[in-house]
Amino acid sequence: MWKNLKKLPLWAKIFIGMGLGILWGLVSVWSGWEMFTTDWVKPWGTIFLKLLKLIAVPLIFVSLVKGISSLTDITKLSRIGYKTIVIYIITTVFATTVGLAMVNIFKPGDVFPDDKQDQYREQFGGQVDVRTKSARELEKESPLFFFEDMIPENFFKAAGDNSKMLQIIFFAILFSIALVLVPGEKTQVVKDFFDGLNDVILKIVDLIMRFAPIGVFALMAALVVDFSGDADIFTALGMYMITVVIGLFLLILGLYPVMMRIFSGIRIPAFMKAILPAQLVAFTTSSSAATLPVTMKQVTNELGVSKPIANFVLPVGVTINMDGTSCYQAIAAVFIAQVFGIDLTLMQQLTIVLTATLASIGSPGIPSGSIVMLIIVLNSVGLPVEGLALILGVDRPLDMLRTVVNITGDSSVASIVARSEGELNSTS
Repeated sequence: MWKNLKKLPLWAKIFIGMGLGILWGLVSVWSGWEMFTTDWVKPWGTIFLKLLKLIAVPLIFVSLVKGISSLTDITKLSRIGYKTIVIYIITTVFATTVGLAMVNIFKPGDVFPDDKQDQYREQFGGQVDVRTKSARELEKESPLFFFEDMIPENFFKAAGDNSKMLQIIFFAILFSIALVLVPGEKTQVVKDFFDGLNDVILKIVDLIMRFAPIGVFALMAALVVDFSGDADIFTALGMYMITVVIGLFLLILGLYPVMMRIFSGIRIPAFMKAILPAQLVAFTTSSSAATLPVTMKQVTNELGVSKPIANFVLPVGVTINMDGTSCYQAIAAVFIAQVFGIDLTLMQQLTIVLTATLASIGSPGIPSGSIVMLIIVLNSVGLPVEGLALILGVDRPLDMLRTVVNITGDSSVASIVARSEGELNSTS
């Protein structure tokens, strides 16, 4: 039996880990083993998450340098960059629009009970104050703060903070362009070094992913235990959650598969099967950055995207392509307006589209990173930031699904860009 389990593909092992984790969590709640699960099971999930985060920064930096430096034609590099950014922005605007359509159709805020609103304000008031302070500090900055913050003062300091991915990407692109512009004979030793380093990092990724089923088991078990006493949250905010889930699934099962079929020629079942392991890791970790190693592996090995394209498009997508986040922010903002009885004009909703698009670009690829950016969206249309307390309790499971949307979008765009450059080797 053990030999048969070892022969199972990664996605099957992760599925088994998720199922057993949910079962263990339920048994823990029923049997009073919550403390045991928190003390002895949950740490293994934390270890797995830390291992993925550990490799995220070196993987992004090395893969970008290797990918860009292999594009010896600087014209081709600029062409790929232009295509990548334009497609990412288009899909983000579309995702925000889908979110607005869903929340206006279902109107989840109209059924929200007043007593729950008061309860959540009291329960999460302190957290909202902290996030409000962060948003106000951002508001005081220059309109060009986004570009200013993109430039690191110290590369090593930025490399020590997973929320500074944009700074890592900026330096990696700058370093790579310089590597391309310097004559080849002078930089060959540097390129060889990064080739070897990339192989080492990919092997580390392979070793970490062998631990994935255990890590996923622990994360899911801990999640069930953490929410065991808050079943009423899901009941009270069920309509809101359903609205978000429908919007996100429209992107996962509608937008991206259709894009893949039309623009890359890959069959929808083949695409969904290829990206499934990355989706499962994204769902359990809630981190696009932590999932990047798996996304890169599936996109290159299963979808046939060339490594130079994947090494450029995917790390950039982790930072600027947050379709799930933008869809969720649009729904959350209008939901909060509905709860407070505020009618938003068409212009205000268009403002949400623009602000959610820009805010999603700045969202870090870490668990619940979009919560802070949501405050900027709320402020853009004059909504009370206290409304954030209403959705904090159910953000975790929705964040897991948002991350699935984000990495699915990254994979789609990488395949489309590769096809346009003649560097897609898929036979699907």
